[in-house]
Amino acid sequence: MYSDLLIVVQQVFVAPMQLGGTLVLAYLLGSIPFGLVLTRLAGMGDVRKIGSGNIGATNVLRTGRKDIALGTLILDGGKGAVAVLIAGTIYGPNAAMLAAIGAFLGHLFPVYLGFRGGKGVATFLGIWLALAFWVGAAACLVWLIVAALFRYSSLAALIAVAATPVAALYLVDHLHMELGVFLAAFVMLKHRDNIKRLVRGEESRIGGGK
Repeated sequence: MYSDLLIVVQQVFVAPMQLGGTLVLAYLLGSIPFGLVLTRLAGMGDVRKIGSGNIGATNVLRTGRKDIALGTLILDGGKGAVAVLIAGTIYGPNAAMLAAIGAFLGHLFPVYLGFRGGKGVATFLGIWLALAFWVGAAACLVWLIVAALFRYSSLAALIAVAATPVAALYLVDHLHMELGVFLAAFVMLKHRDNIKRLVRGEESRIGGGK
């Protein structure tokens, strides 16, 4: 039996000009590496050569520029939200779901950087705030609580994305829950090295230290 999310994806082949185009354009938007762009514009060079080598806000923060890190966080989240909102407004809720997938995969596997991108947390949150606001708000709240208690950005992200499908099931519907599982799986895959460091007690805390 097909899942609801798979049915939505299959509609790309039924209406390729609309839904297929939405998926591609959302992917291209999601592929914009704002962390790399902002650090270069600020004269800080290539953020991929700093810290973890990631292009996301957490690694940008390691440059010492909180303003650039905040800008990266907002823009990485914003590109996911914008993709969802535009697609949903023009073509409806199914297109919004496809735009969410496209923008998210674009951030993780950007065509502009040889398909080596970020870990997707900011884009994940931006997508959910646009797609189902209270689900996104719940994910943000979970992140803030876990980060405040344990001071591990990666742990906060992992717990927040794991909680999102549950929130989506109770606050929206089964289709959104399936999307939450799909996106969360990629975030966890991208955090596999962080998970190993957390288990070993070697993960860096927010503000420095182990």
